[in-house]
Amino acid sequence: MLLLGFTCLRFSTDLNLNLIPQTNTLKDSHSQIEQLPTITAQSPSSLIAFPFDESFSVTCEAKGNPAPEFAWTKNGQEFDPLQDPRLMKEENSGTFVIPNNGNLTEYQGTYRCYATNKLGTAISTEIEFIVPHVPKFPKETIEPLKVDEGLPFVLKCNPPKGIPPLQIYWMTINLQHIEQDERVSMGLNGDLYFAHAEEKDSRRDYCCFAAFPRIRTIVQKTAMSLVLSLPPRPSLLTPPGVKSEIALVKGEDLNLECIAEDCNPTPQVEWFKIGDELPEKVTVENHGKLLVVSRAEQEDSGKYMCKAKNELGEAVHYFTVIVEEPPEWLFEPESQLSMVGSDVILKCSASGTPQPTVTWRVNGLPLSESPLPNRRILGDTIALHNAKESDSAVYQCEVSNKHGSMLVNANIMIMNLPPMIMTNEGENYSAVEAKGVIMHCNVFSSPPSTITWSRDDSTESVQGPRFTVHDNGSLEIYETDKDDAGQYTCYAKNIEGSSAIEAMLYVKDPTRIVVGPEEQQILIGTTSQLSCLAEYDKSFSNDFELLWEKDDMEIGLNYTENPRYLVEEGVLHIINVSHRDQGLYRCVARTPLDQDTASAWLTVLDVPDAPESLVLSEHKSRSVKLKWIPGDEHNSSTTEFIIQFEESQWEPGNWKELLRVPGNLHSTLLKLHGHVDYRFRVAGVNAVGRGPYSEPTERYKTEPAAPDRNPETIKIEGYLPHEMDINWEPLLPIEHNGPGLEYKVSYRRQDMEEDWHEHMVKRHSFVVKSTPTFVQYEIKIQAKNHQGWGPEPKIVTGYSGEDFPSAAPDNVAVKVMNGSVVKVSWAPVHKEKLHGHLGGYRINWWRLRSLVDSKKQHGDKHALNVPGDRTHATVPNLTPFSEYSLIVMTFNGRGNGPAHGVYRFTTSEGGIPEKNPVFRVTDVQKHSVSLAWAPPLEPNGILTRYLLEYQLINDTEEVGPLQTVDISNPHTTKWLLRDLEAVSKYKFYLRSCTTVGCGPVVSEESTTTLEATLWNISTNSSDTFLKISWVADGDDMQFHVAYRRKCEGEWKISDTINSSELFHVIDGLQPGTEYTVRLLPNNTLNSFSIFEENITTTGEKGLASIHGGISTQGWFIGLMCAIALLTLIVLVACFVNRNRGGKYSVKEKEDLHPDVESQGMNDDTFCEYSDNDEKPLKGSQHSLSGDMKAGDSGDSLVDYGDEDVQFNEDGSFIGEYAGRKEKRVSAEVKSTAQTPA
Repeated sequence: MLLLGFTCLRFSTDLNLNLIPQTNTLKDSHSQIEQLPTITAQSPSSLIAFPFDESFSVTCEAKGNPAPEFAWTKNGQEFDPLQDPRLMKEENSGTFVIPNNGNLTEYQGTYRCYATNKLGTAISTEIEFIVPHVPKFPKETIEPLKVDEGLPFVLKCNPPKGIPPLQIYWMTINLQHIEQDERVSMGLNGDLYFAHAEEKDSRRDYCCFAAFPRIRTIVQKTAMSLVLSLPPRPSLLTPPGVKSEIALVKGEDLNLECIAEDCNPTPQVEWFKIGDELPEKVTVENHGKLLVVSRAEQEDSGKYMCKAKNELGEAVHYFTVIVEEPPEWLFEPESQLSMVGSDVILKCSASGTPQPTVTWRVNGLPLSESPLPNRRILGDTIALHNAKESDSAVYQCEVSNKHGSMLVNANIMIMNLPPMIMTNEGENYSAVEAKGVIMHCNVFSSPPSTITWSRDDSTESVQGPRFTVHDNGSLEIYETDKDDAGQYTCYAKNIEGSSAIEAMLYVKDPTRIVVGPEEQQILIGTTSQLSCLAEYDKSFSNDFELLWEKDDMEIGLNYTENPRYLVEEGVLHIINVSHRDQGLYRCVARTPLDQDTASAWLTVLDVPDAPESLVLSEHKSRSVKLKWIPGDEHNSSTTEFIIQFEESQWEPGNWKELLRVPGNLHSTLLKLHGHVDYRFRVAGVNAVGRGPYSEPTERYKTEPAAPDRNPETIKIEGYLPHEMDINWEPLLPIEHNGPGLEYKVSYRRQDMEEDWHEHMVKRHSFVVKSTPTFVQYEIKIQAKNHQGWGPEPKIVTGYSGEDFPSAAPDNVAVKVMNGSVVKVSWAPVHKEKLHGHLGGYRINWWRLRSLVDSKKQHGDKHALNVPGDRTHATVPNLTPFSEYSLIVMTFNGRGNGPAHGVYRFTTSEGGIPEKNPVFRVTDVQKHSVSLAWAPPLEPNGILTRYLLEYQLINDTEEVGPLQTVDISNPHTTKWLLRDLEAVSKYKFYLRSCTTVGCGPVVSEESTTTLEATLWNISTNSSDTFLKISWVADGDDMQFHVAYRRKCEGEWKISDTINSSELFHVIDGLQPGTEYTVRLLPNNTLNSFSIFEENITTTGEKGLASIHGGISTQGWFIGLMCAIALLTLIVLVACFVNRNRGGKYSVKEKEDLHPDVESQGMNDDTFCEYSDNDEKPLKGSQHSLSGDMKAGDSGDSLVDYGDEDVQFNEDGSFIGEYAGRKEKRVSAEVKSTAQTPA
C-alpha cells in the first residue's frame, strides 16, 4: 500500500513494498524504472542442525531492479557457497543448502547475506548455524554421601550442556520418581535439596536424568548412595552467603530461590521487597521456596529478601535484582521517495538496558567508506541536503546491546515522476445500504499528487461528513444509501502531470433474516424443525445461499453423508434427534457482499441414565441402606427415584416396586420383611419419563421373624340364612416373615357372649354354621408363623346370613305430575320384617293400553330401584293418555320381598302428537294431487284436526307461497288438492294436532302430470302370472311396473311401458302367493305410485303333489296332536311346581299369568315396508336394495306393512295398522327400562 505525503512517499520494508510497485496494470515503459534491492526472506537468527534432519537451508531472498546479486560472509570473512561442491545452491537466489553428511561441524558459524545491484546493497541480519553435540554425563565413581539425621543435604546433578530447553528428573534405578514435597525439592539448577534428612532417605539409587527434547535425548547420571548419620546444626542451603545479585532481561520470568536447612520443625520461608510491596503478579511456588515474578518489567528491579525461620531462629538472604532490556525501537527509519532537490531526513533511535549502540551503513558499507558531500550525521539522524538522483541508496540502521540487536533497511529513492494510477480503470464496486465502502485509487508519483474524487458529470469534489479521501487516494463512503449509486472519477495531479480513472458504485439492499430459529427443548428420537427466512437484494438471486452451522461448524446437507438433516423452504429438519444433536445452531444468510446470522440453542431431553455403583451398607436384620450414583439427567432434573426389589423364593425374576424417594436423595434406608432373599435396582424419573434400571445389587437375605401385621379388609357375608361367611385378604408371601403361616379366627355374638370361639386355619376364609338369621357378631383374625404371633388384632363386627323380606310396603299411592311423569309413595316395611340389611324399594310398572284405543296391550315391564329408606320416587318416561299397572316391593341382600297388590293409574294428555307414520301421494293428475296418511302411532291425547300445507318448489332457488288447508275432521286420512299448475313440482307438509298443539311435520314431494292419464286400472291373476289392464286418455305417457312378494324379497321393476299398450303381464310367479304391485312414473321406488294393490295368485301355496300336500296326510295330523298334548302336560307341571314354591317375585308371577289380550298383541303378525319403500326429500336417490340411513324414513311408509297399509283406486286405506302400532309401543317401553332411575 502506498502512503502519500506532502514532501515524500515512504515505504515500509516490513510490508515488502518496492519503490516502484509491480502490477499487471503498468505499461511496459513503467517496468524499466530502477529500484533498490530489498531483502524479502531470510533464515532465523539461530539455525540449529538437529541430527535427525537430512539437510539445512540457509535462506536469503531479495528483489530489486536490476535483479540483485548475492554474497555471504561467515564469521566476518567472505564466504562463497559455490566454491564448496558439497553445498547445494539455488539459481537467482542467495539461498544454499547444507547436507547432513556427518561433517556439519566445519559449517558452524555466523553468516550474513548481501544483496547488491547498481543502486545499492541490502544486508540481512546475522544467522548463527549451530551444530549441537550429544550431551553426556561424565563417567565417574561417586562415593556414598554421609548425612546426619535432621540436617539438610544436597544431591548434585551437574547436567551436561546441550540445546535448550533442559528438563531434569530425579528417579530411582527402576524409573520411579523421587517424591518431592516441602522437605524434598529440586532446585532450578537441577540439584535435589533435602531440608532435613530422615531415615527413609537412605537408599543407593538416586539417579539424575537430563532430557533435551529438541534433540530427543535423555541421559542418566551415575546412581548416588545416601548413608544417614547424626544430624548437624541447621544452615541455609541455597543461595550461599548473605546476598547475591541477579540480572535478567525484560520480559523474562524472575525466579528467586531460597531453600533452608531443616532443624525440625521445618523452617517456613517468607519473601519481602525492601522499601516496597511485592508486585501483584508475584507467585510463590515449590512450597514457598521459589518466588516467581512473571514477565519482569523495569519497575520490578530492586532489593528482595528471603527469610527462613522456625522456633530455633531464622536465616535471611538479600537479592539485588537488575532488570535489563534488549534494544527496542523508539524511531525506526522508513523508506522514502523524494523529489530531486529536496532534503531527506533519516532518524534511527532505540531504548534498552544497557543503552544500545547505533551503527549506520549505506548499501551494506560503513558510512566512512561511502562519503557524500551533502550528507550530515547529527547524533541518531542522517540528513541529505539538496538530494540528487545519484543519492538513491539503501541505508541500514543496526542497534545492539549485550541482549540482542535489530537491523532495518530504508530505501531512499530520489526522482521526479508524474502520477501513475495503479488501480484498474472502470472498476465496479458494490456496497450494502447503510454500510461503508472504499473505492481505490492507488497513485505512484513524485512529488506526491493531489487526489480528488468527483461524481457523475460534476467536476467538484465530493464533500460531506460521509465522504473521506485517504492519504493513499482511496475514497471511503460511510453509511451508503441508494442515492450514492453512480459513476465516480478519481483525479491525481502533481507538478509533473495528471491522471484519472473512473469507477462505478452500486448500492444493494442488505441481507436480513426476518424469521430466525427459536430456542427449543425437544425429546430424543423426535424431529426438530428450525426455521430461517431471509430477505436479500434481488440481483443476488443466483448467488444467495442459506447455510446452517452447529457449534461453529457448517452442517453438510448431503443426504448420503447426513441423512438425518433435511432443509425444506428454509426449515432445517433434524430427524430422529439424538444427544449429539444438542448445541448452538446458527442460520447464515449470505450473499457475495454481506451476510446475516441468527442463532438458537437446541436442548435434547431424555429420560435419566441408569444409576451406577449401587452399594448396600448398614446391614441389619430388617433393614439395609442403599446408596447409588445418579446417571446423566439429560437436561431434565430427576424428580424421583424408583427402587424395586426381587426375591428368589416366591416370585423369582419378578421385580416389584419397593419405594420412591425424591430426586435430590442418592441414598435411603430400606425397611424389609423377614426371611426374604432380596436384591435391588434403581431407576430415575424426570419430566420426560422413567429411565432404565440400574444393574441389580448383590443378594441380601433377612432373618425370620414373627408377622408384622394381621389380615385386613375382612368381609363378613351371609349367603344362607343360617350361615356366616368370613373372608379376608391373605398376607402376601413376603409378608409371612418366616415359614408356617396360619390364621386364628375368633368370633362371638355381640353383647351376648363373653368367650371367643377360636379356629386355626391356613386358608383365607371360614364359614360359621348354625347361626341365627341376621344377628351381629364380633370377629378378629390374627396371623402366626413358626417365629410367633403377629400383633393384637382389631375387632370388626358383621351379621350372619340374610333371608327374603316377609312383608310388602303399605299405603302405595300414585300422584300424576304430567302426561309422562308420576310420583309414587308408600309406607316403609318394619325392620323386623326385613330379615337383613335394607337395600331399598323396587317399583315395577307396565303399560296396559292407550286411552285413545280401548283395546288392551301387553307392554314391557320397567323397574326402578330406590336405594335406602326413601318412601317416594318419581317414575319418568311414561306415555301420555295411557293406563298403567304398578307394584312396590322391598329388597335386601338376599332378594325381593312380596308385593302388596297391583295399583292402576292413568296418565293425562301431555305433549303434542308424534309425526304421522305414513304420508303418501296416491294419485297425480294435471291440476290435482290426492294425498293419504295414517294417524300418529302415539297421539298423546285426542286428535282434533290435521294441518296440511303445500307450496310450489320447481327446480329454482325461489319457492312459491305457502298454502294452508285446515282439516277439522280428525278421522280424515285422505285429501284432494285442486287447482294446481300442470307439470309443476310441489312439496306437501302434514302435522297432527291435539288441544295441546300440533306435532312434528312430515313432507312429500310430487310433480303434476301432462294430459295423459290412466283410467279403470284392473288386475287379473292366475297361478303363475297376473295381468294389469288400463284405459288411457290424451297423449301417450310412459311408466314402469314394480312388484315383489308381500313383506319380503326385492322389488323387480319392468322396462319402460307405453300407456298405449293398454295392459302388461307379469309371469313366473308362485301359486297361492300374495304380491304387491305398483305402477311408477319412473324406474325408482322413491317416486309416488300411480297405482298400488296386493294381489294373490290362484292355486295352493307350496303344493307338493296332486294329493293335496302334507297337511292332509293322516300321520302328519297325528304327530301334530301328540306334540300339542305333550306341550300341555309340560305347562301344567311347571304351573304346579311354581305354586308349590310359595314365594316368587312379582315379575315371575306376571310372566306366568300374562294378560291374554296383551300376549296376543306381542305376536309378530304384521309386516313392515323395507327401507327401499321410503320416499326421501327433494333430490335424494337410493338403490333398489340399498339400506337407508336412520332418520330418512320420516316421510315414508317404512313403519307400516303392505298387508295393513293398502290403497284402493280412490286412495283409501285397506286394513288396519294397529298391529304395527302396538309393536312400536312395546319397543319404546323396552328402551325405557334400560334408563337408570
